[in-house]
Amino acid sequence: MTTHQRAVAVLATIGLLVVVFDLVRRRRLLERYALVWMAVTIVLLVLSAWGSLLDQVASAIGISYPPSALFAAAFGFVIVLLLHFSVAVSRLTDQSKILAQRLALLEQRLPPEEQQGQGEPAEAQVESLTAER
Repeated sequence: MTTHQRAVAVLATIGLLVVVFDLVRRRRLLERYALVWMAVTIVLLVLSAWGSLLDQVASAIGISYPPSALFAAAFGFVIVLLLHFSVAVSRLTDQSKILAQRLALLEQRLPPEEQQGQGEPAEAQVESLTAER
């Protein structure tokens, strides 16, 4: 790996680390995910800064061009993260469906005189609650 390639890889990983810290600071990224991102970023930073280690890892994996090992590691991480998020989205979809069904059952149990006044004010309350967040 040339010095230029190493410098670009180090700067890119430091940039990713700064972005992760900023997302956590602005509360856009949960701490549990930030820890995973920071761990992977630190591993990529060590591999890109320490050239002989990257060469050893690449030869152990069977990759002849060491910078490709960085991309392979990053790609593997992205695949695992996508799988995790797919599982999380599936779970949240099931929970949303169950909540909608329970809400429909509760609304069905209301007396008819209470059902008439529940339509728009309930929606307005939900909108006001979400706007406060």
